[in-house]
Amino acid sequence: MKDIFSKLTYFLIIIMVLLGVINSPIALLLGFVYTLIFNNPFKEYSRIAIQYFLKISVIGLGFGMFIKETLATSKEGLSITIYSIVLTVSLGLLLTRILKLDLKLGHLITSGTAICGGSAIAAISPVIKARGNTISLALGIVFLLNAIALFVFPAVGYYLNLTQEQFGLWCAIAIHDTSSVVGAALGYGEEALRIATTVKLSRTLWIIPLSILSMFLFKTKGEKIKIPYFIILFMIAILINSCHILPKPTTVLIVLLSKRLLVITLFLVGSNISISDLKSTGFKPILLALILWMFISSFSLLYIMS
Repeated sequence: MKDIFSKLTYFLIIIMVLLGVINSPIALLLGFVYTLIFNNPFKEYSRIAIQYFLKISVIGLGFGMFIKETLATSKEGLSITIYSIVLTVSLGLLLTRILKLDLKLGHLITSGTAICGGSAIAAISPVIKARGNTISLALGIVFLLNAIALFVFPAVGYYLNLTQEQFGLWCAIAIHDTSSVVGAALGYGEEALRIATTVKLSRTLWIIPLSILSMFLFKTKGEKIKIPYFIILFMIAILINSCHILPKPTTVLIVLLSKRLLVITLFLVGSNISISDLKSTGFKPILLALILWMFISSFSLLYIMS
């Protein structure tokens, strides 16, 4: 009986998200609380769904953007993207040795913080031949910080009276995963959402040079580098919208459904955060992740506001 009730509750929350009743932070929190009470009955399926839903929702958001604005936004965020990645990776490599952490775990946490959370970890892990438990630990820490960011960033943004442009850029640089970047910007405003999505996806392309660097650092050969192909589909969606190929009501509907799908993704992310996994992580990996996150958050905020 409890199993049936837990599954009904799970799908009821998803239906409420589709109806627009639940926003991004609440969806993430509900996912976490749900797992505490019921223990996620769809854990393996939801982990797979997160990857597909995120990509589909990001591609869908492209139907609400225009190529000229997107290129201008990417250009504006280029310098801070380069500075933040180089500094964060350098600091991460140094701190990993100072804290005497497992080098592969430290590198995965650093990569996730510097570029795009789970996507970077998934792309870098086969390149450095990381073990399954090392990947799980890195993902768990990143998921935890993403959850905190979803609540903290909008509050700080409103407190500091950040503009839409400033907040969108800050989210794209300082929050790990694309899902939480878009989730945080979603409630701040349309302009913040556009900038956050564009800059974050252009930042994701830095997975490629970081993968090559990782090969040299860990002296691995013959491993394939994962290219985030969904970014190409995102650009095609922007191009279609810029050329007005689809009628406006259609593109508006696609963008709306994409936003709702993203909130569902955040619920799934929340339902995969496990306290037991986080407890087994230990103090040093979390300390590394916190220092790197605080560095990239404060550095990017000061840069943007200067």
